[in-house]
Amino acid sequence: MSYCTGKTAVITGAGSGIGRALAIELNRQGCALFLGDIDHAGLAATVTDLPRKEVPADQRSIDVADKSAVDRWAREISEHHGHRDHAAIDIVINNAGVAYSSRVDACDYAEVQWLMAINFWGVVHGTLAFLPMLQAAPRGHLINMSSIFGVIGVPTQSAYNASKFAVRGYTESLRQELRASRVHTCCVHPGGVRTNIARNGRGGEPGLSADDRAALFEPLARTTPEKAAARIIRAIERRQPRLLIGRDARVIDLLARLFPARYPHMLPGLGRLGQAAE
Repeated sequence: MSYCTGKTAVITGAGSGIGRALAIELNRQGCALFLGDIDHAGLAATVTDLPRKEVPADQRSIDVADKSAVDRWAREISEHHGHRDHAAIDIVINNAGVAYSSRVDACDYAEVQWLMAINFWGVVHGTLAFLPMLQAAPRGHLINMSSIFGVIGVPTQSAYNASKFAVRGYTESLRQELRASRVHTCCVHPGGVRTNIARNGRGGEPGLSADDRAALFEPLARTTPEKAAARIIRAIERRQPRLLIGRDARVIDLLARLFPARYPHMLPGLGRLGQAAE
C-alpha cells in the first residue's frame, strides 16, 4: 500500500503540467483529491484522465490570486468533511504558476503585479487557508512550488525570479516555525519540465509566438511532468525539506552555492534560458 493511500490532498494548478501529473498519480495511489485551477477546461480534462474513478476527486475553478476565493474554497472543503471548524487535510500542494518575461527597464508594471499575485501571493493564500487543516492531520505535508529560478537570477526573468525567490524564503521561514509541529514543509525547485508555462507566458520579444516560445523551451525541458510528480510524491513520503528536480537543477544549484557571485559567468546559457522562458 502506498503512503498516500487513504489520504486527502489539495492541489492548485491541477489543470495541466506538474499539477495534472500529481493529480493522476495520487489518484492512482488511492488519495482523495480537491483540485483547483483557473482553467476550467484543463481541470475537467485532468478529472477525466484520473485512472480510478471510485476515488473521490472534487474540482473547483479557482483564482489563487483571490484570497477570499481561496479562503472560501478551504471553508467548503472543511464543510465537505462534515466539520464546522477545521477538518484534516493530509497534503497541500501550492503548484499554480505563470511566467512573464521582460527586461527590467521595459517591464509592464501591471504584468509584474499579475505574476506576483499568482506565483507568490497564491502560495501565501493557499498556505494560510489550509495550514489549520494540515495541523489537524496526524502528519501534514505542505508543498510549495518554487523553481531553479528561485536559486539563480536569469536575464529577462526578474519578476519570475522575484516571485520564486519569495516562495523559497517564505517556505524556509515557515519550515523553521513548524519544526516542532506535525506539519512537514517542502520547497520544490524544478529545472526544465515539459509544461505549458513558456507557451502560456506573457511578455518576451515582440513577434515571438506561443509556438516559438514552446520551441525554444523544449530542448531545455528534459524532465517530464510525470517524473517531476513522482519525485514530489517521494519527497512527501520521505519528508524532505527541499527538492531539486532534474539534473539541470542540481548542477545549477551546486554552482550557485559554490560560486554565488561568479555563476553567471559559469553558465553562459543563462541568456538562452531567459529567452526560452519568454
